[in-house]
Amino acid sequence: MTTATTEAAPTPTYRKDYTPPAFWIDRVHLEFDLGETGTEVRARLELRRNPDAAADASLELNGEDLETLGLKLDGRELQAGEWEETAELLTLRDLPATCVLETRVQVHPEKNFQLSGLYQSSGNFCTQCEAEGFRRITWFLDRPDVMARYTTEITGDPERYPVMLSNGNRLGEEVLTDGRKRVRWEDPFPKPSYLFALVAGKLHCHAGEFKTKSGRKVALEIYVEPQNADKCDHALLSLQQSMDWDEKTFGLEYDLDLYMIVAVGDFNMGAMENKGLNVFNSKYVLAAKETATDDDFESVQAVIAHEYFHNWTGNRVTCRDWFQLTLKEGLTVFRDQQFTADHTSAAVKRIDDVRMLRLRQFPEDSGPMAHPIRPESYIAMDNFYTATVYDKGAEVIRMYHTLLGAEGFRKGMDLYFERHDNQAVTCDDFRAAMSDANGFDLKQFERWYVQAGTPIVAVEAEQDEAAGTLTLRFAQKAPGGQPGEEFSPMLIPMRLGLIGADGQDLPLILAGETEGPTERVLELREGVESFVFTGLSGRPVPSLLRGLSAPVDLEFERSDADLAFQLAHDSDSFNRWDAGQALFGKAILDLTRRVAAGQPLELGIEIIDAFQRVLLDDTLDGSMRAFAVSLPSERLLAQSMEVIDPDALHTARSFVRAELAKRLVHDFRAVYNANRTDAPYDLEKASIDRRRIANAALGFLGALEGTEGAELAATQLDASDNMTDAEAALAVLVQLDVPQRETALEAFYTKWKDEPLVLDKWFTLQACSTLPGAPERVEALSKHSDFTLLNPNRARSLIGAFAMANQVGFNDKSGAGYRFLADAVIVLQAQNPQIAARLVGSFNHWKRFDAGRQALMRGELERIRAVDGLSKDVGEIVGRALGS
Repeated sequence: MTTATTEAAPTPTYRKDYTPPAFWIDRVHLEFDLGETGTEVRARLELRRNPDAAADASLELNGEDLETLGLKLDGRELQAGEWEETAELLTLRDLPATCVLETRVQVHPEKNFQLSGLYQSSGNFCTQCEAEGFRRITWFLDRPDVMARYTTEITGDPERYPVMLSNGNRLGEEVLTDGRKRVRWEDPFPKPSYLFALVAGKLHCHAGEFKTKSGRKVALEIYVEPQNADKCDHALLSLQQSMDWDEKTFGLEYDLDLYMIVAVGDFNMGAMENKGLNVFNSKYVLAAKETATDDDFESVQAVIAHEYFHNWTGNRVTCRDWFQLTLKEGLTVFRDQQFTADHTSAAVKRIDDVRMLRLRQFPEDSGPMAHPIRPESYIAMDNFYTATVYDKGAEVIRMYHTLLGAEGFRKGMDLYFERHDNQAVTCDDFRAAMSDANGFDLKQFERWYVQAGTPIVAVEAEQDEAAGTLTLRFAQKAPGGQPGEEFSPMLIPMRLGLIGADGQDLPLILAGETEGPTERVLELREGVESFVFTGLSGRPVPSLLRGLSAPVDLEFERSDADLAFQLAHDSDSFNRWDAGQALFGKAILDLTRRVAAGQPLELGIEIIDAFQRVLLDDTLDGSMRAFAVSLPSERLLAQSMEVIDPDALHTARSFVRAELAKRLVHDFRAVYNANRTDAPYDLEKASIDRRRIANAALGFLGALEGTEGAELAATQLDASDNMTDAEAALAVLVQLDVPQRETALEAFYTKWKDEPLVLDKWFTLQACSTLPGAPERVEALSKHSDFTLLNPNRARSLIGAFAMANQVGFNDKSGAGYRFLADAVIVLQAQNPQIAARLVGSFNHWKRFDAGRQALMRGELERIRAVDGLSKDVGEIVGRALGS
């Protein structure tokens, strides 16, 4: 395989330079002749000159790693010299206004370890074409604004490939005279090349159906490797729930007679929404109680929904260019978040989404990869499948929903589809539909698409008890805390309430009003604004930015007493949780400073009391309590440190866990025992709640001195009939230097070594162990017979987990963790640049550490940059990190 390499000075692509193509492609006919040592691809393109392009404009087709076998123009075989070919472009000049171009190429899926284009996984053929993988299949205008109707023929050995799938509807199949089988497919809807899909191999079909609101029956087919046939029920149910929800919530009905999902073990992403034929990472399809946790079941449901929702928000209406990626991804993430909230717990789902936003996207906003949700330039498009585009993009969509209300948002969506069905459009088109449908001025809202970074909203509260007023002053600041010449005030929806001394929400009566609701949304538009609330007796506690109504950093001084009060009384579940996180985070960061100064450590009784109240609060369900008693992670807390000291931070957080466990041991035992049950495993909410709070209590009991926690965890592991409890127990044991640790790891491996997704958990739990010697243990695991860099899930399970989730181990002062990551990236970038680029991003915040660690990380970045033929994916990330 020829690996994509970068030029000495790679050329960025800029949004401002967008121009439509010189030609459109109306119809595409593809023929695949599948082979074990090479696959021939024949393409027939019906071309039409763009009337807005110059009459003499050339046709330039994208390609990568293609061996051209022949070309025909309007049936005539072209001769050498009638086209120009480079490694990435095929150019034809002087074409007529309409013509038919036929190409024949050979590709090598069996050698394609990039997993982009057509490749093999476990002997089966599959594709991944987003963003620019279709050019690795055939010469094409590989850009999202070129939408064509496709027919596909697949020919292969029926013994090796009894199942042959592509987009759309099956037209038929036949057995050829040489014994091979040919299957024909047609997709009646125009689509860009990134939505093309092909799958062929030995696969089991798990079938079902769905009846649409108009009465049509849609056949549902989930394809998995035969040994996984018993793990598809949940995925099928999730698909049916998604189809039903989209009809009821947005009036969107599925448009084909067949919907297919294929699970593959080797996949760079989570899943791909190819029209009618979704290709999934097996992690997000396969689920059984013995091998999948409660969280895994919810992830399967969410990702199935996400890809299904793309049928309208991404497929029927797609992106004009890749700078508009958040148009489909941010919108569809928001839709899958709403779906999950409706099918699980809205409060828990919102907390979980914000946890991930703060853990992944906020640091991205403050690092070298900071970019708006609609980027202005890129070198490797694959690098911009980011938390900013997806997660912050979803928060921007959520703000439309907050500002316009559910009814107004639905009106905007209806107009968006009415205007743009079967079109490739822009973020501005979506914003215009929302604005026009509601008569709401959203011109200022465009700044969320063009300004990078997390805005800061500083708040000052001034109480006039005699007048019974509270003045709230809001000041917007640029990311970094300063006004900034280039920062313009945003349109920020600020949802808030005021909590009275009795813990109840007070009426929000603005000056000039006579009454008001107990919660309202303020529209912040200016750099500085003030709002006066009247009719107050006594001092209220402001509850600001409820539900994280905008993706901003809030600067608002709150005493420990106010935070504890909010934790106990706030009616907004998110803000109640958030107050606890702020309270516990402040305590840990204060202790971190004491560790660094060599001072004695002590946890204040007010922290312990606040923690105990929420631990024992039976008005909260078990999932909410489990979230509320989870201490902020070291990686999240590090974002608040001017200079990150991973050792002191780990010592401080570990001290808090141990102290809470010791002081509240009887409570933890009571909570654990009250929520453990011998009842058979099920996915009912009450059962999930019990498991979550019981396992949270077990985690704290594992922090006790002595053997109690280890013995409890070992007993739970042995008795577990489900992966949720087994993984939770093993997670406790891997953090303890006790004999049960090695016994449990060996037994777990022996039991699950033939289940790849469970074995990934085994690698991850060990990668996250903070016991001394973490770099050496991870290095040894990378030489394990079951570890391979070629499988993205396995690489992420060990290397990704270690670098991103084990802050103290990865940042070992020796630099061994840094060397381990750099060594892996150097090897992996030559095989799979996309995964290597995601892993090397763990170095992005190297300037936030002490001088010694900075020097070590910079040295590894320089070593990676010096690699001959460095992939442009990795080169872009490393260059940004180094500031070049």
